[in-house]
Amino acid sequence: MPVEESEAIQDMTGGSRRGFGSLRVRVTIGGSSWKTSIFPDKGRGCYALPIKRTVREAEGLDVGDLASVTVELLDV
Repeated sequence: MPVEESEAIQDMTGGSRRGFGSLRVRVTIGGSSWKTSIFPDKGRGCYALPIKRTVREAEGLDVGDLASVTVELLDV
């Protein structure tokens, strides 16, 4: 995820975290929505968002593609 958005998420969550610093989220890409967790990527200073293979295939995404993503924080 972009650094700027990751910083906004950190500000909104006030440091509340689960295992490995993860945060529960609902994600939407195109017509696909699912619940997952985002994880801090300390090397890049942002959050990493894993995208399931079934979603990548359904939305026609490949490595290096850009996608419009909606992330909703859960449990905050």
